[in-house]
Amino acid sequence: MQIIGREQEIKELQRLKESNQAEFVAIYGRRRVGKTWLVRSFFQDQFTFYTTGIARGNRKEQLQNFYKSICSYSKSDLQQPKDWYEAFDLLKDVIKHSRQRRKVVFLDELPWMDTQKSEFLKAIDLFWNSWGNMQQNLLFVVCGSAASWMVKNIIRNKGGLHNRLTCHLHLEPFTLAESKAYLHSQGVRWTDDLVAECYMVMGGIPYYLHLLDRSMSLAQNIDRLFFAPNALLKDEFDTLYKSLFNKSEDYVKIIAALSKRRSGYTREEIVKATGLANGGGLTRKLDELEQCSFIRRYNPVKGRTAIYQLIDFYSLFYFQFLNGSQHFDRDAWLHLQATPRHNTWLGLSFERLCFAHIYAIQKALGITGIATKTFPMQTPNAQMDMVIIRADKVTTLCEMKYTNNPYAITKQEADKLRRRAAELSQCFPTQKQVLITLVSNQVPKKNIYYNSLITNNITLSDLFLE
Repeated sequence: MQIIGREQEIKELQRLKESNQAEFVAIYGRRRVGKTWLVRSFFQDQFTFYTTGIARGNRKEQLQNFYKSICSYSKSDLQQPKDWYEAFDLLKDVIKHSRQRRKVVFLDELPWMDTQKSEFLKAIDLFWNSWGNMQQNLLFVVCGSAASWMVKNIIRNKGGLHNRLTCHLHLEPFTLAESKAYLHSQGVRWTDDLVAECYMVMGGIPYYLHLLDRSMSLAQNIDRLFFAPNALLKDEFDTLYKSLFNKSEDYVKIIAALSKRRSGYTREEIVKATGLANGGGLTRKLDELEQCSFIRRYNPVKGRTAIYQLIDFYSLFYFQFLNGSQHFDRDAWLHLQATPRHNTWLGLSFERLCFAHIYAIQKALGITGIATKTFPMQTPNAQMDMVIIRADKVTTLCEMKYTNNPYAITKQEADKLRRRAAELSQCFPTQKQVLITLVSNQVPKKNIYYNSLITNNITLSDLFLE
């Protein structure tokens, strides 16, 4: 099977496959991002043992499922294990009797197996530390969509599994370039504008892209997947958050609050907007949302309060168009095309699209070798789409414009840009120069204001060149 993108992950998996020592690998990332598909495709399902956890299954169901998987790989007549210690003893037996040179064991959706009072983690600890880490031909791969669980219990484990991992991979959504390549592999050949709009809805999540029908337009596909009476992704939002977080309601409150302001909220503002207690519980929830790539934390000015910003495209789309709405129009998205509401959403989403492809912007500016800090910024006097503070004492002010026709800077907009540049000079007095970059979906019209203010223009096509 052809694997789109994932070059670094494939290189690392290849290294682990060819290793001559025991390897313990954790792979995590949000639901639907393609973790299972990557592992199964890379190893071509040639596992010494493979099983997956059961969503919302209890201890008995998880053990029974594990046992059935063991039986499918073993020729021996085995008794069903009473606990996870016995289950991993059976796994040892399967590994010992395998004739494969590299014995690849893949436990998928590991967090689901760790039910209350099951001692599942202790059993893995004992399996690896007392036996697995001495098997030079063993490649032990664990995977899970509940990124927060994976980070806390496997990657940052403070018990017996502390520092036992030999590798961990965080699988991110596709970039624009990878999304376009994936769509091409599915026979979907859209323009960059359409791929970008698709990304603003689905955020480069392979599973969502897989559901697109190449015989339909993008607008028809969005209606079919989200707005039709029996839409395939009608319940995706609830399913997504409930599958990742216990007591998901609190996490959704945070996401809902952050969806209302594009630049994000401070912690205190989140507390006020959600009614959640300002304590360790909130810290954990914010960390978990960040680990799952739903939000990001940034600090625009040293010493100032950190700001949390929603960056998950699907969640943003959901709160803009789907949350609390009863859609009786099966062609809702078709009818929204080119309306002020649709155009406003495009403009705001384009800003987030640029933040998701900061490296492409840095590459287009020729500053990939320079240390940078990038963030949106709002002061009492100005609001700036993107600010790049550079170690070479230059500040780059990026102005984002997504328009149906080539954009032309007016006198009024030129005055705003000058005021923003002046504001940046005051906020960052140690920076020696402010340069203004226009980031647009089309090549802009050049006039006297453009020529006097703009030092660089980055277009949508540049975001595809990572």
